[in-house]
Amino acid sequence: MQTQLTADEQSKDEFFQQLATLSEDMVAKHGKDFSMGALVLAARWIAENRIGENRDGKATSN
Repeated sequence: MQTQLTADEQSKDEFFQQLATLSEDMVAKHGKDFSMGALVLAARWIAENRIGENRDGKATSN
């Protein structure tokens, strides 16, 4: 018996698929070290609420 995913679960699954594809592309072009570093840096920015800031640390207008 196959369980139906909720809309939230389906959305998360789609993001995981996108991350997998992006990760595979990054590894193929720049290697594992770069790819892991980039993903860790992205996680750090999320943890520090820095998403949407420019290089000067100022919020960008969307």
